[in-house]
Amino acid sequence: MSYFDNIRTFVRVYELGSMSAAGRDLRISSAVTSSRISQLEERLGVRLFQRTTRSLSPTEHGKSFYRGATEILEAVESAEAKIVNVTEKLKGSLYVAAPLGVGRRLIAPQVPDFLAEYPEVSVRLRLTDRKVDLTTEGLDLSFFLGQPEDSTLRIRKIADVERLLCAAPSYIARRGMPADGDALIRDGHECLNLRFPGAQEFQWRLETPEGPRRFAVTGRYESDDGDVLTDWALSGQGIVMKPRFEVAEHLASGALVEVAQASPPEPIQMACLFSHRRQQDPKARIFMEFMISRISDAFAGTSPVQEPR
Repeated sequence: MSYFDNIRTFVRVYELGSMSAAGRDLRISSAVTSSRISQLEERLGVRLFQRTTRSLSPTEHGKSFYRGATEILEAVESAEAKIVNVTEKLKGSLYVAAPLGVGRRLIAPQVPDFLAEYPEVSVRLRLTDRKVDLTTEGLDLSFFLGQPEDSTLRIRKIADVERLLCAAPSYIARRGMPADGDALIRDGHECLNLRFPGAQEFQWRLETPEGPRRFAVTGRYESDDGDVLTDWALSGQGIVMKPRFEVAEHLASGALVEVAQASPPEPIQMACLFSHRRQQDPKARIFMEFMISRISDAFAGTSPVQEPR
């Protein structure tokens, strides 16, 4: 049995939380799935999962091995993409989604370079701050901030993105400078919320000296467009939570200032979501690698983050 197949099977069992679900996803029987996990455990000399008749959960060894196993799979996929890049001429349409801020500042500016390199590929870029469904919406890739809800999809992490709370000087002059999350609640600050139809009560998860806490902030301004929230903040209407890269220009100019610095927001994951298929579309893999490289360079400071025109 291929060691690589065993690793791939382990990753799907870990992600789906079930031997049978992983077997269906990989189109193998539950017996073969279990056998592959047993062979992997025997090779490593440790238990990767705690099994009962009703549940399956990763051990600490399993959690640790998962991190390395996903890196192995990603490295192989990246190597395969490079070979395909050499041996095949890419063509066809790519359907890609991204949040407004990420799409406008990080993805869209790089698309012309990608298309110049692959002239027979078309990119259909959909920008929205709402959650998207790759399967029902016919998407190849989705860049996102946060944690995905669908565990049947693969995630390629790009970076942990720093976030902050900020407001215009005019708002601070009128309402005062909140020192922390408690002040946001106590003084009834106007908080600008990103919210979608059906969303639960909005809370901001902030870092405090006692650890992360959720603050049930309130405000009269809500939108499903993150850039609208930025515009409201710039006009002095309230306090907004944003990734630092999205408001860096406004912070540098003084149009926005950081607030509640004693309890900043937790960083948020930026990642790319894609379907788990053995033969993933080569152009989707190559586009993902291209964008991850460019985005990583932007966060490392070797290339500029674009401001929308």
